[in-house]
Amino acid sequence: MSFNSRQYEWGDVTVVLGGRDITGIRGIKYTEKGEKEALFAKGRYPHSIQTGNITIEGEITVLQSELIALEKAGNGSVLGLNVDGVVSYGNPSAGDAMTTDRIVGISFTESPKEMKQGDKNMEISIPFIALAVKPNA
Repeated sequence: MSFNSRQYEWGDVTVVLGGRDITGIRGIKYTEKGEKEALFAKGRYPHSIQTGNITIEGEITVLQSELIALEKAGNGSVLGLNVDGVVSYGNPSAGDAMTTDRIVGISFTESPKEMKQGDKNMEISIPFIALAVKPNA
């Protein structure tokens, strides 16, 4: 049995939003958060940890051309879009096992644009919320 310790590289990441391969992507981040709080009763120490709602938040960083394509798909704004995303890590041609996360119900919460002196391109980070992350889906 051989052990492969090769780590994924940025070139091994593929992101598909709404069925479209996003080639102008510069970054993606998504987090699953769970509400938790200590339950206190008699004494100084908690008796248990109670759990509440789970939320999915993230952001996708794209080039201006990708933002324009997303805006066209959303009839002029990304705020009206509701898409699923697929994030795949790995390169099967290099012998990697593929790892895939399906992000269900992505809805963008802001549509920022920014450039400053000296920039050679516009890079936009668009925050989103989602319904769920399904690993290996």
